[in-house]
Amino acid sequence: MRFQVLDIAFNPPHPVTGEQVAPADRLHRIVDTAVLAEELGFDSFAVGERHAGPVLSSAPTVILGAIAARTSRILLSTGVTVLSLHDPIRLAEDLATVDQLSRGRLEIVIGKGNEDLQYPLLGLDIARQYEYLRENYELLRLLLSSEDVTWEGRHRHRLEHATTLPRPFAGPFRIWHGSATSQFAVDLAAEHGDPIVTANALQPRENYGVLIDRYRERYAAAGHDPAYGFVGAGSGGLFLADTTEEAVEQYRPIYEGQVRQQDARKHAPGAVGKVTSFRTLQEAVERGPALVGSPERVAEKILDYHSSFGHVLQAVSVNHLLAPAHQEDVLRRFAAEVIPQVRAEVRTDLWGPRDERRAAGLTAVDTGEGIRETGTTTTKTEVTV
Repeated sequence: MRFQVLDIAFNPPHPVTGEQVAPADRLHRIVDTAVLAEELGFDSFAVGERHAGPVLSSAPTVILGAIAARTSRILLSTGVTVLSLHDPIRLAEDLATVDQLSRGRLEIVIGKGNEDLQYPLLGLDIARQYEYLRENYELLRLLLSSEDVTWEGRHRHRLEHATTLPRPFAGPFRIWHGSATSQFAVDLAAEHGDPIVTANALQPRENYGVLIDRYRERYAAAGHDPAYGFVGAGSGGLFLADTTEEAVEQYRPIYEGQVRQQDARKHAPGAVGKVTSFRTLQEAVERGPALVGSPERVAEKILDYHSSFGHVLQAVSVNHLLAPAHQEDVLRRFAAEVIPQVRAEVRTDLWGPRDERRAAGLTAVDTGEGIRETGTTTTKTEVTV
């Protein structure tokens, strides 16, 4: 299995102490964490994107450029690029610049985002978010793969003989699709033969499993090469201690404080995937995707979710509210005590020598041999409706 560290750059006041991290410090910590992730042997580092709320990831390509300058091996990614909001011309330019700066170490994850307020902020109609996503994706894909592009759509002016510069480092980089609540994202990914990353952060696993199953069915029906139907999965936070009981006790105040912060934000009635389904940390640990516990328990949980999802990329997020030294300790323990246990069980060709679509400049660590082969034929998730 491959492993990624994701930072969406949330920066609200600490829910327990009320303390606020200075934006400059928070942004520098993201870059420092990416450098540490490379040192520890993680395969990828991803930066999120938000344009509303207490979040500092409004310019993810700028952050990725800073990371590119301080790293040499690790794959750079996004989590997610909110493609519905973007001009594909400008985005193609920005992303190709990161790809060049990193010498071909970029792959991205696209989606519509999970923040409703950013649509009116940017003068866009949220009711058309899926229209924007499809059109912008298809144009971005074309701009990255072709020069002298002539194109016409519904939501932007006609293009004639357009070529974006710089060009990608070694041809178009891989595009993944983020999946959280809608069938649209997995259908779009399957249609084009792209991989997906399921959010797996706020809802029961069955909700995400249904969409993964749909993706695999649609991907196979479209006749795409099953070797490239990769699935990644997020998680509901990461916190390690010597025992699961200690981890729960130490992490509880932060988790439940964040739940209260979520509750203070009023969402539209019936909104799905905006706040956690797990009101207490105990629920999140026992029934949800939170990776909170001893290293042994966290490894067991990743493998348990793998048995449901068949995913070969695991993204983890260390809570930014922890002191920097504590964040580093959690990542070091995860790399030393969790990753080897999981990799001993799960084998994948993702980002390895047989993955011909991997980022051209990527030199991922050798994961060795495992005993569980994973592909698009993984057994379907059992769901009770």
